[in-house]
This record gives sequence, structure tokens and C-alpha cells, in this order.
Amino acid sequence: MTKLIVDGAEVEVPAEYTILQACEAAGAEIPRFCYHERLSIAGNCRMCLVEVKGGPPKPVASCAMGVKDLRPGPNGEPPVVFTRSPMVKKAREGVMEFLLINHPLDCPICDQGGECDLQDQAMAYGVSGSRFHENKRAVEDKYIGPLVKTIMTRCIHCTRCVRFVAEVAGSPEIGAIGRGEDMEITTYLEHAMTSELQGNVIDLCPVGALTSRPYAFQARSWELSKTESIDVMDALGSAIRVDARGREVMRILPRINEDVNEEWISDKTRFVWDGLRTQRLDRPYLRENGRLRPANWPEVFSAIAEKAKAADPKRMGAIAGDLATAEEMFALKDLMGRLGVTNIDARQDGSALDPRHGRGSYLFNAGISGIDEADAILLVGTNPRHEAPVLNARIRKRWRLGGLKVALVGERADLTYGAEHVGAGTDSLTELVEGKHSFAKVLSGASRPLVIVGAGALARADGLAVLAAAAKLAKSSGEAAGWNGLCVLHSAASRVAALDLGLTPGEGGLTAPEMAASGALDLVFLLGADEIDVGAGAFAVYVGSHGDRGAHRADVILPGAAYTEKSGIYVNTEGRVQMANRAAFPPGEAREDWAILRALSERLGAKLPYDSLAQLRAAMFAAAPHLAAIDQIAEAGEPTFDQSVRLSSEPFRNAIADFYLSNPIARASAVMAEMSALRRGAHAEAAE
Repeated sequence: MTKLIVDGAEVEVPAEYTILQACEAAGAEIPRFCYHERLSIAGNCRMCLVEVKGGPPKPVASCAMGVKDLRPGPNGEPPVVFTRSPMVKKAREGVMEFLLINHPLDCPICDQGGECDLQDQAMAYGVSGSRFHENKRAVEDKYIGPLVKTIMTRCIHCTRCVRFVAEVAGSPEIGAIGRGEDMEITTYLEHAMTSELQGNVIDLCPVGALTSRPYAFQARSWELSKTESIDVMDALGSAIRVDARGREVMRILPRINEDVNEEWISDKTRFVWDGLRTQRLDRPYLRENGRLRPANWPEVFSAIAEKAKAADPKRMGAIAGDLATAEEMFALKDLMGRLGVTNIDARQDGSALDPRHGRGSYLFNAGISGIDEADAILLVGTNPRHEAPVLNARIRKRWRLGGLKVALVGERADLTYGAEHVGAGTDSLTELVEGKHSFAKVLSGASRPLVIVGAGALARADGLAVLAAAAKLAKSSGEAAGWNGLCVLHSAASRVAALDLGLTPGEGGLTAPEMAASGALDLVFLLGADEIDVGAGAFAVYVGSHGDRGAHRADVILPGAAYTEKSGIYVNTEGRVQMANRAAFPPGEAREDWAILRALSERLGAKLPYDSLAQLRAAMFAAAPHLAAIDQIAEAGEPTFDQSVRLSSEPFRNAIADFYLSNPIARASAVMAEMSALRRGAHAEAAE
């Protein structure tokens, strides 16, 4: 630890701190544009200047000088730093004046207006006028894709965007050309950026040079109501803020959660909001003579009740989708139980995961933050860059620190970090288990290894054997006490909560793929289940928010609420219980899904005993107490596996083929469709 005096207050900080960090630890506010806690130090903007007593007779950049480089006083006194002296004030005013020489000062038409660092710091540290009257420079705007809009005349050359894509995203597509006044930030050949995290440069840009293209000229920040919520585009459960105006969601931004997403979100999370407006189901529909027609609630409930009355409970079933909340899945299971139905499943992909093997068999047991401590990682049947881009960035962050070896069993992929490709199928996994491959020695010699198993590796006939092999690898490796390296990476936001609540077939019950087979059932309830094709013969009741695959197949459509339009609990891939809050209201006659099931239950003669969300949650917490502990991870325990299943010779297939079109909301989004077409075009060019 190192002592220093900041504005008269003595503070003790670690020796590796910069002066800027030390000043902030002492409670002093240091303005900055180029410095960012999660990026390397550039020292470009010089806004963070401070005065060091006994140092050079000029202000120093506090972001680029460490406290260990400060000289003590003549009698060994701690170094003294001033952040509000006349020298510092004059220096900051001069830096701000220089920054504004070429800035267009077009705040009234800038999307960054109202939440712009340059505006705020010009008010706090600048002066009222400028001594420069020369013409301002003009820079041509660059095309860097459909997501990020550029107005490069506003750029102050902080290089945050350059450092982010190179260091965090692992896709170094932005750089600087020219020098001095001629310096420009560009993608060199002016092609679209390809990273799944590129939207984060919008948040990083301290001026309006990089803004959201889909959000351009849509709203001002002070018009929006801001709601803290949870992302459901993948199973990571990233912390987000949903900004809405009236009934419409206008944008989605990240919140800081060090244990989950740090402060990044994927592009699908950020830009999917336009899909919340389109292809919405806003009234009930009933199929007559092969065509869906608008109907009212009593009419559709009567049609369902008539079918349910005539059907044998053994010929009825329910499938829960990938975006469902814990509350509505609990209500669905409760309703099916009261009707005597055992055919219930939330594993649309046919996954082998089952709660009877123990909670530790389907969780990311080491925790997402556990990646920071890992010293060896084996990826089995997964491409985390598509299935959880923010988690992939965390692996890259750990890899950049050194001392981490990564290997992949499955489809080859550019993961943005060095990964040894062991093989494509289960024979390579068997070699690792038997210690015949060189990476087996890496795993056995690691103290904190991770074996990350993807959803695609588990959605196979031998999925249970794959999981058992991965668990054996994780258990035979590692020396750290209390370390569980078996990590299941889900691709569905609802999956862990569904398994926690037991949404798996009862005794003699059918799995989701079996229920979807032609002629298997007479009546099937689809709770937002859009990733499965239900065969002919069944009367399908679809509860959901979008006109996607499930709605096209349905005989009755009950319009539900999207994830931003209801309060609900989700459990992420590591078992962390999280609460999503309602930011807007569902359109038209659409209602929250649990309320639809509650109203339907009365017509089916199996009335659910809760009339409010609070009562429903009380019943759910009684059945699964750990769901009441928000932002907590319950103890998982050791998994147990049935060893009767044998590995097949089929190669692994990843769970997500198209990152941008993985769920009904994303498929309704024009922005996601454009990005998907762009990526397919790029792949076609590469193939040629």
C-alpha cells in the first residue's frame, strides 16, 4: 500500500493504482474522456490533469502516472496531489478549449444530447467562450454497419472505440489513420463491423461521434421512463435498463453487474427492441375452416374447454418456451397437475438435462465470475461467441491476462481468442476422458479448470453420456478446494427455472419432441414455444406475444406479454435468481401469461388458487424456496448420472445457427434481419 495526500486528505491505496484512481479513492472528482476502467490506458485527452507537489512545473495526466512513481517529500512525507489548484483549473480550461476548437457544437440535433460527457464537462470545467475563430475541420462520416451511426466531425480522438474492439470484443476492425488534425477513426476499408458486441462503442463514446443508428432521432433521454430489468436473449441474464416512452420501448442499455455482464451487452440484447413492436399478437384468434379469425376471450376459452373436456389427460400436454418467466411456468405446471396431465416439458430442443440428476447437473457451477480464476477451459459442443457473447468476452479477458489454455471439441469457430481444436465429435471427448490427448494433461495439471458444455451437445440422443463424460473430466481435474468445474451453458433464458420447478415429464409422460410428433396428442398447450414444430392431429393452444412458428401452427391464440411488459423471475445459467420488471404494457387485448392461465383454469374446472402475482409468487416460493432469494445462487450439490447411455459417433452441432434470429422477438426485428443477411453475405463472400 502507498500513502499520498490528495487535496489535504491522506489516503492509502495499492501501489499499482494510478493517480486518477487514488484521487477517486480520496473522494476527488477527476474529469476524463479517454480513460476507462476496463480498457488500456491511452492518455489521449489530457482532461485528467492534476498538480503534483515537488513534481514537474506543469500538470500531469493522472490516468497515465502511477502512485508508485511519485516522489515523497524532502523529509519522507507522503506525495501531495492537488486536483483543484489554479494550475489545474487553468489547464483543464485550456484542454476543453482545444477539444471544442473543431467540435461542431451541434447539440440540438445530436442523439447524445442530455447524456453527453462533453456537454457535462464543458459546463463543469470549461469557459464561456473561445479565442479561436478559424474554420472548423470537417470529417466525412464512415459506414461501419447498420447498428452504429457515425458523425466523425464530433470525434475527439479518445480511441475508446478502438481499444474496445481490439481488447474486449476481439475483433480489431476500427483504427486511426492520419496524424494530428488529419487523424480519423475508421474501419480502413469502410466495411460493416462484424462483432456481436459492437453496440457497446455507443455507450463508450463520450461525445456524439458514435450513436445508435436504429434509435437515431427517435427520442430524447429526458422523455423516457427508465426501468431496471434482465435480458432474456440468452441465458446469461445480463443486467439491462429498458427505456420506454408511453407504451413503446425505445431502447435497451446495459447496467453494471460485475458478477454477470460487467457493463457490456450483446447487439441482440441492445437492438432487438424494434421486434417488440412488430408481428405482435394483440387479440385472441380462433381457427375456423383452416383460417385464423379474430375472436373474444369467452369464445376462445369455450373452444379450449370443449376440447379439454373431450380429451383424455394422457392425450393432453404442455410445452413451455425459451422466454417464459418462472411464474407462468409454475402456473402452467400447476394447471396441468390439476387436470391430471403428465406430459409437460420445457426442453423444446430435446435436451437430456433433468432435475433428478441434481441441480449441479444443469448449472454453470463455477459461476460466470469464476472464469476470471480459471487456468484451463474445455469447450464441448458450444460456440459461446454466438450463444453468450458477453461470457465469451469474459473468457477473452481472462485469456489476455495469460496463463489460460483453451480447447474446443465441436464445430470449428473463431472465438476471438486462441483455442486448440481437439476434434469435432465424441471420439475426441473420449480421448480426453481416457487421457490420450495432450490437452488432458493440461486439464489434470490445472488447479481451476472449466469444462463448459453447450446446449447443442446436450440436445442429442447421447446428451446424458456427453454430460457424464464432461462431469468426469471436470471432477478428475482441479486441485482447488470447493471448485466445481462442470459448467452447462444454456441458450434459453427460461431453462434453469423450468428445471428448478420440475417442468419435465411425469411418470409415463412424453418429452417435448415426443409430444410434437404427429398424432401423439389431442390437445397441446404451447407457452411461447416457437422453437418446435408440432405435428398434425393435435389441437394447439398458443399463449405468446409474437406471430411466430407457434402462432402459425395454433388453433387458438391467446395473446401474451413480451419480457419487457411483465414482471417476472428468471434464473440464469449459473443459477442466479433475477427479477425482470415491467417497463411497458402489452398491446391491445394481450395480457400477462400467468393471468391468461389463471382465467383459463376457471373455465377448465381446475381453478388455480391465486388471484394476484403476489399470491402466485407465494405459492411458487413455497414449492421452490430458493427462487425467493433474488440475485443469489443456491447451493447446487453434486450431480449423479445414469451411466447406461453410451456416446454416439455423431459430430457435435452448436445450438444456435444464426445468432441474430434465435427467438421470436429477434425474428420480428428488422434490424436483426438486416444483420443476419449481412453476416450470410459475408460468409458467402468468404466461401467464394
